[in-house]
Amino acid sequence: MAAKHEPLRIVNEVTYLRLPQKTNIITAGDDIVELADRHTREIRQAGDVIVVAESPTAISQGRAIPEKDIHISLLARFLWRGVRKVPYGIGLRSPATMQCAINEVGALRVLAASVAGLFGKILGRRGDFYRVAGMQAAVIDAAHTSPIPPYDQCVILGPKDPDGIARRIAERTGCQTAIMDINDIGGSRVLGATVGIDRSLLEEIMRDNPMGQNDECTPMVIIRKLEKE
Repeated sequence: MAAKHEPLRIVNEVTYLRLPQKTNIITAGDDIVELADRHTREIRQAGDVIVVAESPTAISQGRAIPEKDIHISLLARFLWRGVRKVPYGIGLRSPATMQCAINEVGALRVLAASVAGLFGKILGRRGDFYRVAGMQAAVIDAAHTSPIPPYDQCVILGPKDPDGIARRIAERTGCQTAIMDINDIGGSRVLGATVGIDRSLLEEIMRDNPMGQNDECTPMVIIRKLEKE
């Protein structure tokens, strides 16, 4: 069931209105630029920022891979067990997602990341694996994390060229745009954005995930800065 999220958020004593926009279930071949334009047209205003979720963006690019179609290598079967368990998702802690990371960034880079992660653990430091493996490995979503069929059975890769997608949406809509990876436990990360967006500020505005993480079908949010009365 879709959860309700507070539309207002105050950051640095400034109030922002977040307006989630409901869409159809996005599929491979959909034009994410056209969808962003159509689903925000009636409500967006000059000065608004449009945020689009990364998974639907990637799905529109055909980057949702059925788990049953992923050939798991011996390297992936060995490496996934070394990935730390985290409370916010599976990440690369499955053979299928590890294989997708290998496919995305290459076996040598994943091996180097694994070595870096091992030494990081010894030193009591976290995040070295993903710092070396890179963003395309870090944003892979495991199968069984999406609540919406058929994507619940798919590994969803990160979107290609998120900066370019944000730029094209901005050109179409006249609004600054960002592609973001957000979860329900405070994870908020800008993957791509138009020039001029304050990424750290936008991440804080979206940190409580007004898009929702369940079946809301609101992969786009309009953010509007409210003027003081």
